Amino acid sequence: MSSSQTQNMSTSSSIRSLSYRKFKFFARIRRFLQSKAARKRCGSSSDHSNKLRIKNNTDHKAEEVMEKESELLDGSVVLQKSVKRLHFGSWEEKEMAAKVIEKLAKEDVKARKVMAELGVIHMLVSMVATEVVRRRRAAIKALIELANGTFTNKALMLEAGISSKLPKDIDVVDEQTRHEFAELLLSLSSMSNTYFSLATSEILQFLIGILESASSLETKESCLGVLYNLSAVLENAGPLVSNGVVHTLLKLSSFKELSEKALAALGHLVVTLMGKKAMEDSSMVPESLIEILTWEDKPKCQELSAYIVMILAHQSSKQRDKMSKAGIVPVLLEVSLLGSSLAQKRAMKLLQWFKDERQTKMGPHSGPQTGRVAIGSPLHPREAVEGKKMMKNLVKQSLHKNMEMITRRANATGDSSNVKSLFLSTSSKSLPY
Repeated sequence: MSSSQTQNMSTSSSIRSLSYRKFKFFARIRRFLQSKAARKRCGSSSDHSNKLRIKNNTDHKAEEVMEKESELLDGSVVLQKSVKRLHFGSWEEKEMAAKVIEKLAKEDVKARKVMAELGVIHMLVSMVATEVVRRRRAAIKALIELANGTFTNKALMLEAGISSKLPKDIDVVDEQTRHEFAELLLSLSSMSNTYFSLATSEILQFLIGILESASSLETKESCLGVLYNLSAVLENAGPLVSNGVVHTLLKLSSFKELSEKALAALGHLVVTLMGKKAMEDSSMVPESLIEILTWEDKPKCQELSAYIVMILAHQSSKQRDKMSKAGIVPVLLEVSLLGSSLAQKRAMKLLQWFKDERQTKMGPHSGPQTGRVAIGSPLHPREAVEGKKMMKNLVKQSLHKNMEMITRRANATGDSSNVKSLFLSTSSKSLPY
């Protein structure tokens, strides 16, 4: 018999002894009050009622004490039996013990710490690798409750190698088990800023598999929460990008229900060299980001998309050229007029960059031109002036069409007064384009 079991047995014995002593104490008080009441039967009715009230209160207190101690004793016995079955019992007994541990951990915060000291977590982690679905689910549910709000228990799960116990083939895992796995990993990912690394290939591939195959929106949101927590740590950018997380996030950002969390994770990755390059090389960029900028009913998504576009376009004429060809300028103009305050500021900044770049390409310059080769004869000054006038007319026509489109959209929502007043008070010279 181990020292911990001996200590637990001695603790149980002391609890039973204490309960018995308290029971005898309150029993003596009851007998004393009963004999006293019998000797004073001729007393007043008021005295009799007072004594009866005292007797009833005493009985009630004694019953409460005994009930609490009985519950404590029963809980201790149940916990000891469950731990014993988890360590030494058959698979059926282990499964039942895991369910009991889940219930106890959910009801009692202190019990979670005690269970960790009794080696429960390592046994439950080992059960996660079993191929029997109900046993695996029982272990996962117990681990979820044990991880709730306890740093130590989460650390023990990671030390026990929970990442290596994940199923290699996501197709053999049922929908409910996927959700429970995602919930457990979401709880553990809150420790991503510590010396424990969850950005392993096993976990990332498992998450990507769930995101691409799960039908439950709640399950996908939990997985995105894990990726968001992991992407917040710069050191995790390498594993995340190399495992194809950027492509998965870009695909999910096109779904309005998941876009905000996916864009938030991309916002963490785009500030890293690897993350930025992965987005620049993606065939979905910038078209998917431009599409999100048109979501008037999702202002937060517009803000996040504009932020990512700003990072990609900053000091990159190649990216700005791709965005311009994809039609980002009229979309940015619309966001600068109808978007949220933050989205408007970001859209205006981007429009200024496109304006400056166009002026650099189209405007006349004095002095030598670096990076350019003159081909053919130079333009006549009159031809240059006519070309500038023609370009201004084209810009005005484009602005007029954009304003008509914006006005129609605003009228469709029944709030065109603010837009019309903005047009009247804004000249073409003051606009970014």
